[in-house]
Amino acid sequence: MTQVVTDATFKQETAEGLVLIDFWATWCPPCRLLGPVIAEIAEEQITSLKVGKVDVDEQKELASQFNIMSIPTMILFKDGKVVKEILGYKPKEEILKLINL
Repeated sequence: MTQVVTDATFKQETAEGLVLIDFWATWCPPCRLLGPVIAEIAEEQITSLKVGKVDVDEQKELASQFNIMSIPTMILFKDGKVVKEILGYKPKEEILKLINL
């Protein structure tokens, strides 16, 4: 299950373990294509990966903090630290390979 992440919940959501955050917007066609892929990854990897979504229009501070210039952008965190950034739409298998799951 994906978690909606906000400025207020971001630190708590990314503090422990492996967390994939999808920065997206409702008006972005590639983001809408990626949505079901992210949801599937969240469901299949529930024991090893937490998955969250940040709407860049609603959470401008987070988008600015991580210099999100294009969406979709996925950022992988481990124990609160950025370990990988993935730009653009990618198929599920490629995302899993990029985050080493």
